Amino acid sequence: MPLLRFDLVVGRTPDQLRTLLDAAHTAMVEAFAVPDSDRYQVVHQHAPGELVLHDTGLGIERTDDVVLLQVTSRPRGRAAKERFYALLVENLARDCGIKTSDVVVSVVESGDDDWSFGHGRAQFLTGEL
Repeated sequence: MPLLRFDLVVGRTPDQLRTLLDAAHTAMVEAFAVPDSDRYQVVHQHAPGELVLHDTGLGIERTDDVVLLQVTSRPRGRAAKERFYALLVENLARDCGIKTSDVVVSVVESGDDDWSFGHGRAQFLTGEL
C-alpha cells in the first residue's frame, strides 16, 4: 500500500517497464515513507489512440511516452504528495527518458477500513499493520 496503477501506450520492453516501475517505487518509498517491501503496482497498456490525455489549458504537449499514474493510498499530506510528484518525474526522466510533460498523476485517498491484504481481514484495523 499504496496501490499504483499505470496506464501506458503499448510498446515498452519488459526491461523498460521494470525500470519505470522501479523509478516510481523509489519515489513513493522516499516521499511517503513506506517500507521498501511495500510494493503494489499494476500496468495497463493501451493501443495508440486509446489513451487520451489532453492538457487542461496549461499548454502541456504529450507524446506516446505518456504515463498516467493513479495512486490509491491512505491520506498523505500536501508536502508528501508534492514531494512524490517531483521525485517521480525526476526519476522517470533520469531512468527512463520520459519527459516531465508526459507524466500525469492522480491520488485517490482511502481509509484504513478500505484495505484487506489477504485472509479476509482488514489488517490496518486489526493492528496487523
